[in-house]
Amino acid sequence: MHENIEIVDVGPRDGLQSQPQLVDTQTKISLIKRLIAAGIRRLEAVSFVNPKRVPQMADADAVIEQLPRHEDVSYIGLVLNEKGLERALDTDIDQLNCVMVTTDTFCQRNQGKNASDMLEAIAAMALTAQRSRRFFGVTVAATFGCPFEGEVAVDTVVNIVQRLAAMGIDEISLADSIGVAVPSDVTRVVMAVREVSGAIPLRLHFHNTRNTGIANVYAAVEAGVRIFDASCGGVGGCPFAPGATGNVGTEDVLYLLHRLGYATGIDIEEVIATAKWLEQPLQTSMPAMLTHAGVFPHRPAA
Repeated sequence: MHENIEIVDVGPRDGLQSQPQLVDTQTKISLIKRLIAAGIRRLEAVSFVNPKRVPQMADADAVIEQLPRHEDVSYIGLVLNEKGLERALDTDIDQLNCVMVTTDTFCQRNQGKNASDMLEAIAAMALTAQRSRRFFGVTVAATFGCPFEGEVAVDTVVNIVQRLAAMGIDEISLADSIGVAVPSDVTRVVMAVREVSGAIPLRLHFHNTRNTGIANVYAAVEAGVRIFDASCGGVGGCPFAPGATGNVGTEDVLYLLHRLGYATGIDIEEVIATAKWLEQPLQTSMPAMLTHAGVFPHRPAA
């Protein structure tokens, strides 16, 4: 098959943001360098958020200053509001990504606005980013379910995506923020969203909270999605969503894709080695399966 699928490793931001063990700047840079050496070419590196709410991201500016620069590597910075966008535009981060939560309760807890007001804010932010000639994407959080309001209707997601598409943003990501989706949900939502998203690239973000994350990646691949978020070692979660445990592990997603015959340009063994290295600074074991089981067939020792 050898068709290419892009992996965006969100470990340096989404993976670390809710970890109880504070990670210093140099460890974050070391993680990023290791992921690049493994073949990752797009990384979510920082978020421009209130450090009192997310202490792990307090050193965003210091991280950006020390990012290793390569022509083929892009870094994403998360912004949640206008103030975060202003901070981001003052840096040389390559790409900006904002969040639009599908429900009022979750959106209020995440960004201090209801969903309707947040859409209006994103429209203004997108225009500001476009005037600055900066890549601006939006993640639709809680696409498949909300920890506070429960089920999210497909029509709600479609209406949000339609509004975002009209803004001319560069990329739309659909996030299963609390890991509740099953493959049939993924197929249904992706197909519905494609009717209104036009030529805008679609990215999928899954959590393995209920052990369906990898099955959901497969369903999205079958539905034609070719960009996925994943986190080295499977670490991560949303600090504002109760019970939102780890993202799908980069190595677990790679194993699935490579065995299916897709190309990623990423060395799975190097990702596994990085996940094992990360266990020490985080002082915990990694939830990703491949970190412990290894690849199959096993490669002979050199």
